[in-house]
Amino acid sequence: MTTTTAPAPAPERTAAAAPVPLPRRKSRRRLSGLALAAPFGLLLLCTVLVPIGYACWLSLFTDRLSGLGLDGYREVFTGLGNYTAVLGDPAFRDSVLHVARYALVHIPVMFAGALVIALLLDSAAVRLRRMWSLAVFLPHAVPGVIAGLIWGYLYSPGIGPLNDVLPFDPLGDGGVLPSIVNMATWQWMGYNTIIFYTALQTVPREVLEAARADGAGALRTALSIKVPMIRPTLFVALVFTTIGSLQLFTEPLVLRTFTGAVTSTWTPSLYIYEAAFISNDYGRAAAASILLAVASALLSALVMRLSARRSR
Repeated sequence: MTTTTAPAPAPERTAAAAPVPLPRRKSRRRLSGLALAAPFGLLLLCTVLVPIGYACWLSLFTDRLSGLGLDGYREVFTGLGNYTAVLGDPAFRDSVLHVARYALVHIPVMFAGALVIALLLDSAAVRLRRMWSLAVFLPHAVPGVIAGLIWGYLYSPGIGPLNDVLPFDPLGDGGVLPSIVNMATWQWMGYNTIIFYTALQTVPREVLEAARADGAGALRTALSIKVPMIRPTLFVALVFTTIGSLQLFTEPLVLRTFTGAVTSTWTPSLYIYEAAFISNDYGRAAAASILLAVASALLSALVMRLSARRSR
């Protein structure tokens, strides 16, 4: 006599073990990403987008005397009138030329010096790298106003020694630009040196050893291997330096107290400062600010496009 046993019933699948549908997973991930990005988005909105929008709105208005002037000033909509006034102002055009000449001198000198120092720090012949890195970075730790006052006294005749040593008057009409370039380069060269030196530390040592095995010297290794491999870092630093050059403000503002060669509108930032806080022409100041922001964005886009082409 044979007996048959019934198969054991399959365990019931509980609701907790049921797989979550794929669309629900995607929605949860999306909500998590939005929650993580919300603080940054709020900060960007409050500190960047809203001020830019308010500046754009403010640039469309100006204050004019009403009637015979007995009722004081009233806000009048001018459209693009402030922009045309700024672009047609010779003082603004001169400030743009000053900044352009400053950038053409400052950026190559600062980049070349920072790259050379970074390559020297990365070489095997340099000892006490941390001490030299700190020494190079120290000028950047000095506040810009304090550094400007120090250089102003060094340039002053009868007080500082540089006025008697230099072949030109550092506070004269022809010497103000080199003086400001020297002040900015002294402060920012160490900052970019540390950035370049950090990027050089990421270069694979196997590649450098292979180059030495092939007979490449230190100079050939630096120019053919190290510099091309840190090219993205160089272009990013170039973008930041270009934007900073357009926003030149502290050095000429401090140097104005030592010489009359630096006017109140010597740079676009000084032009905006003079329009807003001295002339109380907020519409003109806002228009100049928007134009400066647009110029910075276009130059940054141009540099990034050139960087993308080079990286290909």
